[in-house]
Formats: sequence, structure tokens, C-alpha cells
Amino acid sequence: MITLIKNRVHGDARGWFTESYSAARLKALGLALDFVQDNHSFSARKGTLRGLHFQSPPFAQDKLVRCLRGRLLDVVVDLRRGSPSYGHWLSVELDARNHQLLLVPKGFGHGFMTLEDDTEIFYKVTAPYAPAHDHGVRFDDPQIGITWPLPPDPASISPKDASLPLLKDLQSPFEYDGTAFELRSVE
Repeated sequence: MITLIKNRVHGDARGWFTESYSAARLKALGLALDFVQDNHSFSARKGTLRGLHFQSPPFAQDKLVRCLRGRLLDVVVDLRRGSPSYGHWLSVELDARNHQLLLVPKGFGHGFMTLEDDTEIFYKVTAPYAPAHDHGVRFDDPQIGITWPLPPDPASISPKDASLPLLKDLQSPFEYDGTAFELRSVE
């Protein structure tokens, strides 16, 4: 299940405070995960597209994603063989003002498009980066049919992402585990 976590923000005339990550809080939500690496990405231009990425086992990653600056559309695609929602996608807008976190579990492709210049994304992962296990699916795969909010600019897409395989050519390493493909929102 994809989980959108709405953080509590405490503000006053000086500014605000939020607890952006709490292992105890995630555990109470049934999300006991062991994060081993933090990643921070900066995109200078509005319309930059990154993804759709995943890592295969034994380096498959759960990701806890947050936008630190700017605004982005975060997209998740079900890549679990046998899933009734295989190839389906959902999206959530994350921005620096809403302080929300998106938990993307193993078995799903992940990507995003920046909606403002100078956008930063920060995410925690449960497995280290492993180049031999780094894979993805094309952002513009017609079988998936993602509706991106801006026309993808070829100059804002890496050569690696532009050459990822289509879903029909993917040998997905993930099996359907019975978990529904839906967005759960928690506070």
C-alpha cells in the first residue's frame, strides 16, 4: 500500500517546526522499516523528469519521499507480476509547504516531475544503491499512460531514463503479495 503521511506542523510568529521522521511513529502505523541511506536530489528547472526507477532484490528499496524545496508530482507504478493493478499508476503532489511524506514500498516504480524551478527532493531508502540492481520503466510508456502535468522536455530527461524499457519488455522481479494498490493517507 502506498502511504501519504501528513506531518503535524507547529507554527507561530517565528516560523514552524515539524517532526519529519520518527521510527516510532511509522512503527505505530504498521510501517516498521529499517532505513539505511538518505538521498537528496536537486533539479534546477521546472519540468525536470526523473524515473521511473526501482531496484531489484536483494537490493529492492522502500522509499520515504519528501519535497524540501519547490513542488513536484511524485508518481508510483505497480510493477508486481500478477497484481490486478499491474502497470497502473497514481500520483501525489508534494511541496515544501505541505510537509507530507510519501512511502513507496518495494515492488513499485517511482519517478517525479518538478513543477517549480529549484526543487529539492529528499528520500530515505531501506537498501543501499546497487548499480547492478538499478532498473526502470519508461516515463512515457503508452501502456502505463501517465498524465504528466507538463509536456516532458527531452532536455530535462537523462539519457538513462529516456532509454529505459517499456513495461511490455520488462521482466519484473516482483510478485504480487495480495496488498491493494491504493493510497492511504495518515496523520
